[in-house]
Amino acid sequence: MRPSSWAATAKPHSLALPQWGPERAMDGAGAIELEHQRRMVSLRAEGVIAVLCPVASDTVADVAIMTVPAEEAAEIMSGDPCVRAGTMRCEVHPCHGFPGDALPA
Repeated sequence: MRPSSWAATAKPHSLALPQWGPERAMDGAGAIELEHQRRMVSLRAEGVIAVLCPVASDTVADVAIMTVPAEEAAEIMSGDPCVRAGTMRCEVHPCHGFPGDALPA
């Protein structure tokens, strides 16, 4: 496929970048993080998140490619337990993905 025709197949998505916040070490943060993990896995199972990558970092918590517009993704992520508790903050950016892209098995 030529690059120009390949680019035309791109579909709108959103990139969510949850990052650790100042309250990460607060009492009870571990339980809140488990709720975040459960929620992210549920969003993946529902198809709201197409690709979910937990990140082993002191700054970035996850990378998620979401199948909804950036405004909706930001609203969804604002309801995350860790975001609400201040243990994370989340940047959301509009992006494009190519149908069929996937992580290697």
